[in-house]
This record gives sequence, C-alpha cells and structure tokens, in this order.
Amino acid sequence: MGYQDWIEAAGRAVDAAGVLAVVMGAVLATVFAITRIVRKKGEVYGRFRRFLGRSILLGLELLVAADIIRTVAVTPTLESVGVLAGIVLIRTFLSWSLELEITGQWPWQTDHRRTSTVQRRSAEG
Repeated sequence: MGYQDWIEAAGRAVDAAGVLAVVMGAVLATVFAITRIVRKKGEVYGRFRRFLGRSILLGLELLVAADIIRTVAVTPTLESVGVLAGIVLIRTFLSWSLELEITGQWPWQTDHRRTSTVQRRSAEG
C-alpha cells in the first residue's frame, strides 16, 4: 500500500466520520427529543434543532476536511483544486446558514448579551 493509497484511505475515513456525525446527531437528537416529550420536560423543538444543527455543522467540517485531504494530497490538479474551492464555498455558506439558524447571529458577530453580562459582573466587582 503506497502513499496515495494511505491518503485516499484517510480521506475516506474522515468522510465516513463526517457522515457518522450527521447520522448519529440525528439519531441522538431524536432520542433526546422523544425522552423530553415523554418526561414532559419543557421546550423540545428548539433543543432538537440546535442539537441537530450542531451535528450537521460537525459533519460538514469533517466532510470539508476529507475533501481537502483527497484533493491536495492525492490529485492536486488545477481542475480538482477549483472543484474543491467550489465545494468549500458551498459548505461554508451552509455552515454559516446553520450557525445563523442555531444561534440567531452570524459567526463573526459577538454575542452582545454575553458581553454585557460579563461587563456588568466585572463592574460589580
């Protein structure tokens, strides 16, 4: 087994981890939601969406990493790098959209509520 085979295997393994993260996240989010419904413990839908969204984000990050591994290490042609750039742009947009859905703000925005709470606590001393 040569270098290219090892890199391709690593890319497939990271791909599989990305898919597994999404699938396991969906399964766990569903199990937790059903548990909350059965125990009648407050808000279910928002927690389900946040958990599932975070799982999808993790899966997307792993899938991008797998694409980078395979493209840069295995087939570093101009065409494959261009395809990779397109994939990364699409997945980045998806990640930002999911982040906005989960937290209600873009990834580069600061959480003003958290900042003001920290400032109030430090002012109170």
